[in-house]
Amino acid sequence: MIKLTKATIHKYTCIENVQTFAVEPNITVLVGMNESGKTSILEALAKVNYFENDDTFKFNLTHDYPRKQKKAIDKSGVDPKAVELSYAIDDELANNIEADLGVKISHRDFTFTRKYSNDNTWSVFMVKTADFIATQAKKLKITDKAMIDMLSKAKNYAEFDEAIKSGEVTLSDDEVACAKSLRRFFENKNNWDRAIDEYITLKWLLPNLPQFMYYDDYYMLPSLIELETIGEKTLLNSSEKTAKALLELADIDIDKLTDPNEFEDVIAELEATQAIISTELFRYWSTNTNLKIQFSIESIEVEITTNKPVAGKPNTFIKEQIINHNLNIRVLNQRSGVSLPLTNRSKGFNWFFSFLVWFKKIQENKSNTYILLLDEPGLNLHAKAQNDLLRFLTDLSDEYQIIYTTHSPFMIESTKLNQVRTVVECDDGTHISESVQEKDPNTLFPLQAALGYDIAQNLFVSPKNLIVEGIADLVYLNLLSGILQEKGKTGLKTGITIVPVGGADKVATFVSLLRGNELDMVCLLDTFTDQAAKQRLDNMVAQQIIKDKKVVFYHSILNCSHADVEDLFAKADYLAIYNAAFGKSIEMTSISIDKPIMAQLKKLNGNKEFNHYAPANYFAKNISTVHLSNETLESFNRLFIKVNKLL
Repeated sequence: MIKLTKATIHKYTCIENVQTFAVEPNITVLVGMNESGKTSILEALAKVNYFENDDTFKFNLTHDYPRKQKKAIDKSGVDPKAVELSYAIDDELANNIEADLGVKISHRDFTFTRKYSNDNTWSVFMVKTADFIATQAKKLKITDKAMIDMLSKAKNYAEFDEAIKSGEVTLSDDEVACAKSLRRFFENKNNWDRAIDEYITLKWLLPNLPQFMYYDDYYMLPSLIELETIGEKTLLNSSEKTAKALLELADIDIDKLTDPNEFEDVIAELEATQAIISTELFRYWSTNTNLKIQFSIESIEVEITTNKPVAGKPNTFIKEQIINHNLNIRVLNQRSGVSLPLTNRSKGFNWFFSFLVWFKKIQENKSNTYILLLDEPGLNLHAKAQNDLLRFLTDLSDEYQIIYTTHSPFMIESTKLNQVRTVVECDDGTHISESVQEKDPNTLFPLQAALGYDIAQNLFVSPKNLIVEGIADLVYLNLLSGILQEKGKTGLKTGITIVPVGGADKVATFVSLLRGNELDMVCLLDTFTDQAAKQRLDNMVAQQIIKDKKVVFYHSILNCSHADVEDLFAKADYLAIYNAAFGKSIEMTSISIDKPIMAQLKKLNGNKEFNHYAPANYFAKNISTVHLSNETLESFNRLFIKVNKLL
């Protein structure tokens, strides 16, 4: 398999300057405001190697090149680059190439570039020709140094044949035959610098290069498909393409519809498809499980007028009755017994169903691999249904790379911010960056809101709630819980929802809200510095709204007088995260081991407050590379043991 690792968009519509972003091996999320350029990014990627021959997904210099720069590029006469993609091959493909060449490859990455003329270029350097020839010569027992030297420099069949004749000694027929067994690697019909690179590309890379599949709201299925009409069309709009995908998925042969002996076979195929799609749909669609998909074919008698020349009457028009067939797609509510056409259901349900149809058809082609480009998936879905969609995409990402756009916080997983790339419109066009680097508050809003995702999803339904002061607490606790569990230690047990309330002064309010829903709760708090907030919580304990033992302070875990969540980290661990997040270089010699770290960092920052979320965000983005000491792990381990006992 080949994975996309990096995309560089040179120029495309609103992208006026070169933009490069890393692509995750599973899911990459493009987050930005409306009109920021997210859709343009997906379109540019799709046009590099679309999965079907569609003029819509081919580069057009007139329509696609940034308008401000169009005149200049026309005058230059060059064929500009549109998009350059970097890929890496997996172990299986690498092993196949090495088995074919008989030599170990030195590089597994390559680039593929599409130009505005829709021509392409490759940059491949997986093995040196000299290494290849040296290995093969040894294997084939070719010892003539002059020949080996010329073979190492050969670029095509002609130079290869010349090299065979260049030896200082006369070869036997068997030796010539052995040498000529390497000739197939030197065709180089495209005149590359190295023939071996072209061979690898044409034999192994091109057939396995992933194709892009683009999907948006325009591909939603209609409720009624006119079978004969859609079968005759060659130019289809987006919804008709999805309709045709359904017919192909169901193996509906329109010619069989008019044959009574074949009609039952058509119905059987249709019902089988209905069952497959319904099973997959309701595996993920949990917001209303009373729905059922229904397919039916109805015959419609249509009167048509045709011009049929009759002897002596060339312009004779005859009226005829013909039978057309329509495929109806309806959704039955099994609770109420009422069925409605698909388009009368919610847009969110229609999107989910239509995408499944489209994707199932794509899945049938086992000979190709795909990268899915989804524009605002789940835009019309409720937050709960968006969570279902995220589960679906996560499962798909085991086999397919997925890049999708969104501005919804419910389509962002707070524990996977490393997947996010922010898209911002600036004075010089669209910019793409990693989320941790973005400073625009409007662009960051979905990310910040996503960190409170568990609140929106579970605040009034989770039976066990751990109330913390801020989003940084949520991030640290979630991530450390996972790290500890991977190491076989104690993390936060399943079923506990972390609820950040936005500050110590709001703790009492949230406790009251949760109490009203008769939910179990524990407060996990920094040492109070706001006496008013402390008094409000003390009053609630006195009124038995919450039990005293259900209020846990970080300082009690560390057996000290004052602590914030950051103090659970070893001082050196947190300082490293802080320095990386803010680009600072504070040494441990400036930090006292015995004092709370946040007050010390504030003092070193000129007594100015700093954003506590920034180090947490950096930690989330770089969790795989941040080193944590045993001291840090043990502190969080003790914390989770205590919290688990209380909930």
